[in-house]
Amino acid sequence: MAKVTRDDVARLAGTSTAVVSYVINNGPRPVAPATRERVLAAIKELGYRPDRVAQAMASRRTDLIGLIVPDARQPFFGEMAHAVEQAASERGKMVLVGNSDYLDEREVHYLRAFLGMRVSGLILISQGLSENAAAEIEAWDARVVLLHERPEAIDDVAVVLDDIGGAQLAVRHLLEHGYEYVACIGGIEITPTVGDPVTDHVEGWRRAMLEAGRSTEGRLFQAPYNRYDAYKVALELLSGPDRPPAIFCATDDQAIGVLRAARELRIEVPGELAVAGFDDVKEAGLTDPPLTTVASDRPAMARAAVDMVLDDAVRPASSRRERVRQFPSALVVRRSCGCA
Repeated sequence: MAKVTRDDVARLAGTSTAVVSYVINNGPRPVAPATRERVLAAIKELGYRPDRVAQAMASRRTDLIGLIVPDARQPFFGEMAHAVEQAASERGKMVLVGNSDYLDEREVHYLRAFLGMRVSGLILISQGLSENAAAEIEAWDARVVLLHERPEAIDDVAVVLDDIGGAQLAVRHLLEHGYEYVACIGGIEITPTVGDPVTDHVEGWRRAMLEAGRSTEGRLFQAPYNRYDAYKVALELLSGPDRPPAIFCATDDQAIGVLRAARELRIEVPGELAVAGFDDVKEAGLTDPPLTTVASDRPAMARAAVDMVLDDAVRPASSRRERVRQFPSALVVRRSCGCA
């Protein structure tokens, strides 16, 4: 059977191949509803399938958006990736996902691979953009939007959360319960990274403590972002003589590890220990007790990132929207902090 072409669709629909192209690509010119219906009916009758490879070669762009995350196995990044995929689907795009595993060389690998495939744009969730990654971005003409973090290595376009303010909300809430002080489990960075969310969560904790006249000396502990390593750190911390009355964790995954350690040590939460996290992953509402945490509107952030990738790529620089969009944080109160 001969391959059905765009010319065949145009003949059956009684229109031009250009109009068929406008219908398939949803633009760039409008098509009258009646004409659109005839083209769609012809496509269905003939079983026409557009040659996406040929289209990409002609336009030097694909219908793909690249997304690089540190580790999609972690709930926050998995949920964010899903939100980006949904937002991209609404715009008729598909998403390619790569995991950097917190390694600079893997991040650069995916940058080169995705940009080399001529994706429509790239969304990058980085845990500290390296000089090599920044140089790779500057070498291509694709639109790159930073999501969740705003590294200063490039003149960035970013979608971020009020991480400092959100952490302050959680720590202030814990202090309002009357706990003497709040310890903090942050990340493992030796040198704080500007624009890194976990660094900002620790900064928010520090500010809330100082506002309340509480010392932070010796009350910041380092742990990887995942629950398994945080659990090990929490076992040692909670087994010691200076067990804190309350702990704020930079991520929910860390807080889940703390809750596990407390349960294993038979420490009652929140009776003997209060715990709060950050991210409001879906699992946070199912922990025992349910976890008090800080939430973000991930679907809205994902849509903003996709819109910035697709819309700003075709706008002149003078008409582009703000380069950084910051979304507010919201405290989600559950039982782990001591609330009924």
